[in-house]
Amino acid sequence: MNMKKAKELLQKLGTLMALVILAAIFCILRPDKFPTVGNIMIILKQASINCLIASGMLCCLITAGIDLSVGSNCVMCTCLIGVLVQKFGITNPVVLILAGLAASTCAGIVNGLLLTRLDLPHPFVSTMGMKNVLWGLALVITGSTTIGFTGKGVDSLMWIGGSSILKIRNAEGAVTFPGIPFSFILVIVVFCIFHVFLTKSALGRQIYCCGGNAEAARLSGIPSKNVLTFVYALSGFMAGMAGVVSVGRLASANGNAGQTYDNDAIAACIVGGASFTGGKGTIWGTLIGAMIMAVIRNGLNLIGVSNDVQYIVIGAVIILAVTIDVVRNKMEAKARKMAAQ
Repeated sequence: MNMKKAKELLQKLGTLMALVILAAIFCILRPDKFPTVGNIMIILKQASINCLIASGMLCCLITAGIDLSVGSNCVMCTCLIGVLVQKFGITNPVVLILAGLAASTCAGIVNGLLLTRLDLPHPFVSTMGMKNVLWGLALVITGSTTIGFTGKGVDSLMWIGGSSILKIRNAEGAVTFPGIPFSFILVIVVFCIFHVFLTKSALGRQIYCCGGNAEAARLSGIPSKNVLTFVYALSGFMAGMAGVVSVGRLASANGNAGQTYDNDAIAACIVGGASFTGGKGTIWGTLIGAMIMAVIRNGLNLIGVSNDVQYIVIGAVIILAVTIDVVRNKMEAKARKMAAQ
Protein backbone atom coordinates (compact mmCIF):
# COMPACT_ATOMS: atom_id res chain seq x y z
CA MET A 1 0.00 0.00 0.00
CA ASN A 2 1.52 3.34 -1.06
CA MET A 3 1.55 6.44 1.12
CA LYS A 4 -1.36 8.13 -0.67
CA LYS A 5 -3.69 5.16 -0.22
CA ALA A 6 -2.60 4.81 3.40
CA LYS A 7 -3.53 8.44 4.07
CA GLU A 8 -6.90 7.99 2.38
CA LEU A 9 -7.62 4.89 4.47
CA LEU A 10 -6.58 6.67 7.68
CA GLN A 11 -8.83 9.61 6.81
CA LYS A 12 -11.81 7.34 6.16
CA LEU A 13 -11.24 5.48 9.42
CA GLY A 14 -10.96 8.80 11.26
CA THR A 15 -14.29 10.02 9.83
CA LEU A 16 -15.93 6.69 10.62
CA MET A 17 -14.58 6.86 14.16
CA ALA A 18 -16.06 10.35 14.53
CA LEU A 19 -19.45 8.91 13.52
CA VAL A 20 -19.11 6.10 16.06
CA ILE A 21 -18.11 8.53 18.82
CA LEU A 22 -21.05 10.82 18.06
CA ALA A 23 -23.45 7.88 18.13
CA ALA A 24 -21.96 6.69 21.43
CA ILE A 25 -22.40 10.14 22.99
CA PHE A 26 -26.08 10.29 22.04
CA CYS A 27 -26.57 6.70 23.22
CA ILE A 28 -25.32 7.80 26.63
CA LEU A 29 -27.45 10.94 26.66
CA ARG A 30 -30.65 9.23 25.47
CA PRO A 31 -30.22 5.46 26.00
CA ASP A 32 -34.00 5.00 25.89
CA LYS A 33 -34.49 6.43 22.39
CA PHE A 34 -31.35 6.94 20.31
CA PRO A 35 -30.03 3.33 20.00
CA THR A 36 -33.44 1.85 19.16
CA VAL A 37 -33.95 0.15 15.79
CA GLY A 38 -36.82 2.48 15.00
CA ASN A 39 -34.69 5.58 15.55
CA ILE A 40 -31.82 4.19 13.48
CA MET A 41 -34.22 3.67 10.59
CA ILE A 42 -35.44 7.26 11.07
CA ILE A 43 -31.85 8.49 10.82
CA LEU A 44 -31.35 6.56 7.57
CA LYS A 45 -34.54 8.06 6.16
CA GLN A 46 -33.54 11.55 7.26
CA ALA A 47 -30.08 11.17 5.72
CA SER A 48 -31.37 10.08 2.31
CA ILE A 49 -32.11 13.53 0.89
CA ASN A 50 -28.76 14.96 2.02
CA CYS A 51 -26.91 11.91 0.67
CA LEU A 52 -28.39 12.35 -2.79
CA ILE A 53 -27.72 16.09 -2.89
CA ALA A 54 -24.21 15.63 -1.50
CA SER A 55 -23.30 13.09 -4.21
CA GLY A 56 -23.74 15.79 -6.85
CA MET A 57 -22.05 18.40 -4.67
CA LEU A 58 -19.06 16.07 -4.30
CA CYS A 59 -18.44 16.09 -8.05
CA CYS A 60 -18.52 19.90 -8.06
CA LEU A 61 -16.06 20.07 -5.16
CA ILE A 62 -13.74 17.59 -6.86
CA THR A 63 -13.46 20.05 -9.76
CA ALA A 64 -12.64 22.83 -7.24
CA GLY A 65 -16.14 24.26 -7.75
CA ILE A 66 -19.33 24.48 -5.74
CA ASP A 67 -23.07 24.39 -6.39
CA LEU A 68 -25.02 26.64 -4.04
CA SER A 69 -28.28 26.09 -5.90
CA VAL A 70 -28.80 22.42 -5.00
CA GLY A 71 -31.16 23.12 -2.09
CA SER A 72 -33.40 25.42 -4.12
CA ASN A 73 -33.19 23.02 -7.05
CA CYS A 74 -34.41 20.16 -4.88
CA VAL A 75 -37.30 22.24 -3.53
CA MET A 76 -38.20 23.50 -7.01
CA CYS A 77 -38.42 19.90 -8.25
CA THR A 78 -40.77 18.96 -5.42
CA CYS A 79 -42.89 22.06 -5.98
CA LEU A 80 -43.09 21.40 -9.73
CA ILE A 81 -44.36 17.88 -9.07
CA GLY A 82 -46.88 19.29 -6.60
CA VAL A 83 -48.18 21.81 -9.14
CA LEU A 84 -48.46 19.16 -11.86
CA VAL A 85 -50.54 17.04 -9.48
CA GLN A 86 -52.70 19.78 -8.00
CA LYS A 87 -53.30 22.11 -10.94
CA PHE A 88 -52.96 19.79 -13.94
CA GLY A 89 -54.22 16.55 -12.45
CA ILE A 90 -51.19 14.55 -13.58
CA THR A 91 -50.77 11.48 -11.36
CA ASN A 92 -48.64 9.18 -13.52
CA PRO A 93 -45.49 8.69 -11.39
CA VAL A 94 -43.21 8.19 -14.39
CA VAL A 95 -44.33 11.47 -15.96
CA LEU A 96 -43.96 13.32 -12.65
CA ILE A 97 -40.49 11.92 -11.99
CA LEU A 98 -39.26 12.67 -15.51
CA ALA A 99 -40.65 16.21 -15.37
CA GLY A 100 -38.98 16.93 -12.03
CA LEU A 101 -35.63 15.43 -13.04
CA ALA A 102 -35.68 17.22 -16.40
CA ALA A 103 -36.31 20.61 -14.79
CA SER A 104 -33.58 20.14 -12.18
CA THR A 105 -31.08 18.85 -14.73
CA CYS A 106 -31.77 21.83 -17.01
CA ALA A 107 -31.03 24.17 -14.09
CA GLY A 108 -27.74 22.33 -13.56
CA ILE A 109 -26.87 22.61 -17.26
CA VAL A 110 -27.48 26.36 -17.12
CA ASN A 111 -25.12 26.56 -14.13
CA GLY A 112 -22.47 24.73 -16.11
CA LEU A 113 -22.91 26.84 -19.23
CA LEU A 114 -22.76 30.09 -17.28
CA LEU A 115 -19.46 28.95 -15.80
CA THR A 116 -17.85 27.50 -18.92
CA ARG A 117 -19.28 29.50 -21.83
CA LEU A 118 -19.60 32.94 -20.25
CA ASP A 119 -16.37 32.43 -18.29
CA LEU A 120 -17.80 33.71 -15.02
CA PRO A 121 -15.02 34.08 -12.44
CA HIS A 122 -16.26 31.37 -10.08
CA PRO A 123 -19.21 28.96 -9.81
CA PHE A 124 -20.11 30.76 -6.59
CA VAL A 125 -21.48 33.60 -8.74
CA SER A 126 -23.62 31.58 -11.15
CA THR A 127 -24.91 29.06 -8.62
CA MET A 128 -25.75 31.74 -6.05
CA GLY A 129 -27.78 33.53 -8.71
CA MET A 130 -29.45 30.28 -9.75
CA LYS A 131 -30.23 29.52 -6.10
CA ASN A 132 -32.37 32.65 -5.87
CA VAL A 133 -33.94 32.11 -9.29
CA LEU A 134 -35.06 28.57 -8.39
CA TRP A 135 -36.20 29.59 -4.94
CA GLY A 136 -38.31 32.38 -6.40
CA LEU A 137 -39.62 30.05 -9.10
CA ALA A 138 -40.72 27.51 -6.48
CA LEU A 139 -42.62 30.24 -4.62
CA VAL A 140 -44.22 31.60 -7.78
CA ILE A 141 -45.53 28.30 -9.13
CA THR A 142 -46.95 27.29 -5.74
CA GLY A 143 -48.32 30.73 -4.93
CA SER A 144 -46.21 30.67 -1.75
CA THR A 145 -48.53 28.00 -0.33
CA THR A 146 -47.97 24.43 0.81
CA ILE A 147 -49.18 21.68 -1.51
CA GLY A 148 -50.09 18.38 0.16
CA PHE A 149 -49.74 15.09 -1.70
CA THR A 150 -52.08 13.04 0.48
CA GLY A 151 -55.02 11.68 -1.46
CA LYS A 152 -53.79 13.04 -4.76
CA GLY A 153 -53.39 9.67 -6.43
CA VAL A 154 -49.62 9.69 -6.26
CA ASP A 155 -49.14 6.95 -3.66
CA SER A 156 -46.66 5.08 -5.85
CA LEU A 157 -44.51 8.21 -6.15
CA MET A 158 -44.67 8.91 -2.42
CA TRP A 159 -43.65 5.30 -1.76
CA ILE A 160 -40.10 6.08 -2.96
CA GLY A 161 -39.36 8.49 -0.14
CA GLY A 162 -41.82 7.42 2.51
CA SER A 163 -41.94 3.62 2.59
CA SER A 164 -39.82 0.85 4.04
CA ILE A 165 -39.20 -2.73 2.94
CA LEU A 166 -38.51 -5.94 4.88
CA LYS A 167 -40.94 -4.91 7.61
CA ILE A 168 -41.50 -7.75 10.09
CA ARG A 169 -44.65 -8.40 12.14
CA ASN A 170 -45.31 -10.96 14.86
CA ALA A 171 -48.21 -13.41 15.03
CA GLU A 172 -50.47 -10.73 16.54
CA GLY A 173 -49.71 -8.32 13.68
CA ALA A 174 -47.57 -5.93 15.71
CA VAL A 175 -44.48 -4.55 13.98
CA THR A 176 -41.29 -6.03 15.44
CA PHE A 177 -38.96 -4.54 12.82
CA PRO A 178 -39.93 -1.24 11.12
CA GLY A 179 -38.17 -2.14 7.89
CA ILE A 180 -35.36 -0.45 5.96
CA PRO A 181 -36.29 2.85 4.29
CA PHE A 182 -36.45 2.36 0.53
CA SER A 183 -34.96 5.84 0.08
CA PHE A 184 -31.75 4.73 1.82
CA ILE A 185 -31.58 1.57 -0.29
CA LEU A 186 -31.83 3.88 -3.29
CA VAL A 187 -28.94 5.89 -1.84
CA ILE A 188 -26.74 2.78 -1.56
CA VAL A 189 -27.50 1.80 -5.18
CA VAL A 190 -26.76 5.33 -6.39
CA PHE A 191 -23.54 5.52 -4.38
CA CYS A 192 -22.35 2.20 -5.80
CA ILE A 193 -22.91 3.60 -9.29
CA PHE A 194 -21.05 6.79 -8.34
CA HIS A 195 -18.14 4.78 -6.94
CA VAL A 196 -17.72 2.84 -10.17
CA PHE A 197 -18.18 6.00 -12.23
CA LEU A 198 -15.64 8.10 -10.33
CA THR A 199 -12.99 5.40 -9.93
CA LYS A 200 -13.30 3.25 -13.03
CA SER A 201 -14.56 5.42 -15.89
CA ALA A 202 -12.50 7.75 -18.07
CA LEU A 203 -14.89 10.64 -17.39
CA GLY A 204 -14.61 10.07 -13.64
CA ARG A 205 -10.83 10.30 -13.84
CA GLN A 206 -11.15 13.45 -15.94
CA ILE A 207 -13.29 15.04 -13.22
CA TYR A 208 -10.53 14.43 -10.66
CA CYS A 209 -7.90 15.69 -13.12
CA CYS A 210 -9.79 18.93 -13.80
CA GLY A 211 -9.90 19.65 -10.09
CA GLY A 212 -6.46 18.41 -9.15
CA ASN A 213 -4.50 20.17 -11.88
CA ALA A 214 -6.44 22.22 -14.41
CA GLU A 215 -3.36 23.06 -16.46
CA ALA A 216 -2.33 19.40 -16.72
CA ALA A 217 -5.87 18.56 -17.77
CA ARG A 218 -5.73 21.17 -20.52
CA LEU A 219 -2.35 19.95 -21.77
CA SER A 220 -3.66 16.36 -21.73
CA GLY A 221 -6.41 17.31 -24.14
CA ILE A 222 -9.23 16.89 -21.63
CA PRO A 223 -12.27 18.95 -22.71
CA SER A 224 -12.49 20.71 -19.35
CA LYS A 225 -15.46 22.90 -20.27
CA ASN A 226 -17.52 19.90 -21.32
CA VAL A 227 -16.51 18.02 -18.18
CA LEU A 228 -17.53 20.93 -15.95
CA THR A 229 -20.85 21.34 -17.76
CA PHE A 230 -21.53 17.64 -17.21
CA VAL A 231 -20.63 17.91 -13.51
CA TYR A 232 -23.10 20.73 -12.87
CA ALA A 233 -25.77 18.96 -14.90
CA LEU A 234 -25.17 15.88 -12.74
CA SER A 235 -25.42 17.99 -9.60
CA GLY A 236 -28.77 19.32 -10.81
CA PHE A 237 -29.96 15.80 -11.62
CA MET A 238 -29.09 14.54 -8.14
CA ALA A 239 -30.84 17.54 -6.56
CA GLY A 240 -33.88 16.58 -8.62
CA MET A 241 -33.66 12.99 -7.42
CA ALA A 242 -33.58 14.28 -3.85
CA GLY A 243 -36.66 16.33 -4.71
CA VAL A 244 -38.47 13.20 -5.87
CA VAL A 245 -37.57 11.45 -2.61
CA SER A 246 -38.75 14.42 -0.55
CA VAL A 247 -42.25 14.05 -2.06
CA GLY A 248 -42.73 10.94 0.06
CA ARG A 249 -40.44 12.05 2.87
CA LEU A 250 -42.34 15.29 3.58
CA ALA A 251 -45.69 14.49 1.89
CA SER A 252 -45.89 18.14 0.83
CA ALA A 253 -44.27 20.78 -1.35
CA ASN A 254 -43.30 24.14 0.08
CA GLY A 255 -41.17 26.76 -1.63
CA ASN A 256 -39.68 27.83 1.70
CA ALA A 257 -38.43 24.34 2.58
CA GLY A 258 -34.86 23.12 2.25
CA GLN A 259 -33.06 26.20 3.56
CA THR A 260 -30.31 24.04 5.11
CA TYR A 261 -29.86 21.60 2.22
CA ASP A 262 -26.94 23.49 0.66
CA ASN A 263 -24.98 23.77 3.90
CA ASP A 264 -25.66 20.17 4.92
CA ALA A 265 -24.48 18.86 1.55
CA ILE A 266 -21.28 20.90 1.63
CA ALA A 267 -20.60 19.85 5.22
CA ALA A 268 -21.18 16.17 4.38
CA CYS A 269 -18.65 16.34 1.55
CA ILE A 270 -15.98 18.27 3.48
CA VAL A 271 -16.37 16.15 6.62
CA GLY A 272 -16.13 13.11 4.36
CA GLY A 273 -12.75 14.16 2.96
CA ALA A 274 -13.49 16.40 -0.03
CA SER A 275 -11.68 19.72 -0.38
CA PHE A 276 -12.49 23.18 -1.69
CA THR A 277 -9.16 23.07 -3.54
CA GLY A 278 -10.41 20.20 -5.69
CA GLY A 279 -9.08 16.82 -6.75
CA LYS A 280 -10.10 15.05 -3.52
CA GLY A 281 -13.06 13.21 -2.12
CA THR A 282 -14.76 9.82 -2.30
CA ILE A 283 -18.41 8.89 -2.46
CA TRP A 284 -18.15 6.62 0.60
CA GLY A 285 -16.49 9.36 2.62
CA THR A 286 -19.40 11.59 1.63
CA LEU A 287 -21.83 8.93 2.84
CA ILE A 288 -20.16 8.88 6.24
CA GLY A 289 -20.20 12.68 6.32
CA ALA A 290 -23.92 12.74 5.54
CA MET A 291 -24.57 10.19 8.28
CA ILE A 292 -22.65 12.36 10.75
CA MET A 293 -24.89 15.32 9.88
CA ALA A 294 -28.02 13.16 10.26
CA VAL A 295 -26.87 11.75 13.62
CA ILE A 296 -26.14 15.25 14.92
CA ARG A 297 -29.58 16.57 13.94
CA ASN A 298 -31.39 13.50 15.25
CA GLY A 299 -29.45 13.40 18.50
CA LEU A 300 -29.96 17.10 19.18
CA ASN A 301 -33.70 16.69 18.63
CA LEU A 302 -33.85 13.78 21.05
CA ILE A 303 -32.07 15.66 23.82
CA GLY A 304 -34.41 18.61 23.36
CA VAL A 305 -32.09 21.15 21.75
CA SER A 306 -34.07 23.90 20.03
CA ASN A 307 -33.79 24.54 16.28
CA ASP A 308 -32.08 27.87 16.97
CA VAL A 309 -29.28 26.18 18.88
CA GLN A 310 -29.10 23.42 16.27
CA TYR A 311 -28.24 26.03 13.64
CA ILE A 312 -25.35 27.15 15.84
CA VAL A 313 -24.09 23.59 16.26
CA ILE A 314 -24.34 22.76 12.56
CA GLY A 315 -22.60 26.05 11.72
CA ALA A 316 -19.80 25.17 14.12
CA VAL A 317 -19.46 21.75 12.48
CA ILE A 318 -19.13 23.37 9.06
CA ILE A 319 -16.51 25.82 10.32
CA LEU A 320 -14.59 22.98 11.96
CA ALA A 321 -14.75 20.91 8.77
CA VAL A 322 -13.45 23.80 6.65
CA THR A 323 -10.70 24.51 9.18
CA ILE A 324 -9.61 20.87 9.07
CA ASP A 325 -9.60 21.06 5.27
CA VAL A 326 -7.41 24.19 5.30
CA VAL A 327 -4.98 22.71 7.82
CA ARG A 328 -4.83 19.45 5.86
CA ASN A 329 -4.04 21.29 2.63
CA LYS A 330 -1.30 23.33 4.30
CA MET A 331 0.29 20.20 5.74
CA GLU A 332 0.20 18.47 2.36
CA ALA A 333 1.68 21.52 0.63
CA LYS A 334 4.45 21.64 3.23
CA ALA A 335 5.14 17.93 2.76
CA ARG A 336 5.35 18.35 -1.03
CA LYS A 337 7.73 21.29 -0.61
CA MET A 338 9.99 19.31 1.70
CA ALA A 339 9.94 16.35 -0.69
CA ALA A 340 10.92 18.60 -3.60
CA GLN A 341 13.90 19.89 -1.65
